[in-house]
Amino acid sequence: MTTLNTYLHFAGNCEEAFKLYEKVLHGKNGMKMTFADAPPGMPTTPEMKNKIMHQRIQVGNNILMGSDAPADRYKKPQGFSVSYNCETPQEAERVYKELSAGGHIDMALQETFWAQRFAMFTDKYGTPWMINCEKPM
Repeated sequence: MTTLNTYLHFAGNCEEAFKLYEKVLHGKNGMKMTFADAPPGMPTTPEMKNKIMHQRIQVGNNILMGSDAPADRYKKPQGFSVSYNCETPQEAERVYKELSAGGHIDMALQETFWAQRFAMFTDKYGTPWMINCEKPM
């Protein structure tokens, strides 16, 4: 089976972000491993010991994955958005309200010519999002 999944990198707050994503997106935790869980001999630093080496949640038929990057290797996400498509305007409003809290709004949730609701924002963890609830075509 071929799949295409989003993998996010964080500046030390992956676990916190994924707790929010799991709650808001009604996801199911699939796996969480810290650097301390790695086999002996794997290079790490004391400050990374309890950070996330790999985590994934399942949202519907999709997988969202992430990890913490060492400070010298972390880069701010850019050039993409995680796109969440929902069935109802009410779901779009709920997800938008919860994920955008404390973040930066690029386009507030609103009706567009293609969508009952659409928004673009970056959450408080630095992840860029698009929320979309399409109009029936």
